[in-house]
Amino acid sequence: MNYPEHPLISNLDDLTEQQLLDKITELNKKLNIAYNTGNAYLCNQIRLALGSYNAKYQDKLRKSPGTEFDDIIDIS
Repeated sequence: MNYPEHPLISNLDDLTEQQLLDKITELNKKLNIAYNTGNAYLCNQIRLALGSYNAKYQDKLRKSPGTEFDDIIDIS
């Protein structure tokens, strides 16, 4: 599911894949708490933040070495 990016999150380019994954895990825990307390506004804010972190994480995974099939498939 695609979410719009959160406007208050600064540049995520400097974070490593592991740092992004750790933040995603932390935000998912906070989202669960927000759901359990019925705080719809907080849920929306956390979902926006998760969208930003997930998008950057997926982008880094696509650009990381070893993910291109050109290195794996030899059609010559």
